[in-house]
Amino acid sequence: MALYVIADTHLSEAVPKPMDVFGNRWRDYTSKLVSGWNAVVGENDTVVVPGDISWGLNLEEAGPDLKLISSLNGKKIIGKGNHDLWWQSEKKLKAFFEQEGIDNISLLHNNAHLVENIIVCGSRGWFYDPKSAPDGTDFEKLSKREVIRAELSFKAAVALDPDGKYEKVAFFHFPPVCKDFVSHDLIGLMRSYCIERCYYGHLHNSYDIPRSFDYEGIKMNIVSSDYLSFIPLKIN
Repeated sequence: MALYVIADTHLSEAVPKPMDVFGNRWRDYTSKLVSGWNAVVGENDTVVVPGDISWGLNLEEAGPDLKLISSLNGKKIIGKGNHDLWWQSEKKLKAFFEQEGIDNISLLHNNAHLVENIIVCGSRGWFYDPKSAPDGTDFEKLSKREVIRAELSFKAAVALDPDGKYEKVAFFHFPPVCKDFVSHDLIGLMRSYCIERCYYGHLHNSYDIPRSFDYEGIKMNIVSSDYLSFIPLKIN
């Protein structure tokens, strides 16, 4: 059983939103995602999808996209992105999954998951540039809140593996490091929990940024779907 990751699926089955405005890579991207995913992921594998899953504004609009994700091969662990406005409380999401017969999607939110020899943990994170954050939001407050949520997840990872037998791998939606920006709080937190690999999305059209690089002993990896040609990346 293998573990894969791919972020920013940006599905829009019920809310048409053309993504090709972001470049030719996005043309017919849903078909690319379906064929690419099922070509590499097996039924017993798991895929982490760290955010920006659907353009739906509520669960009714996001429902067809979540069903599409569910229909793809393997189990899924999903996290929240800045465009996932449909995201509700854990209780409401689990009730929706049960109502729709979705039994292969789990949430990454203040918790952790053991998948084979890897513990999946992390949080959404927050914007790497205060100028790009939504108007009226408190950048510092929300950044600190995401650090708290990340630590809740990392603590849950330790609880799953008190003897430290398995590797803890962090998944965020926003990049902890991007160009001149560094979230020193998240970097310090990952280092204190001995996390050496981090995967994140959110970035598009910045193809001059290295897809993988090392920062203070942590291997950073961009896994936005357009960076991966819409094919999930195997990480174990």
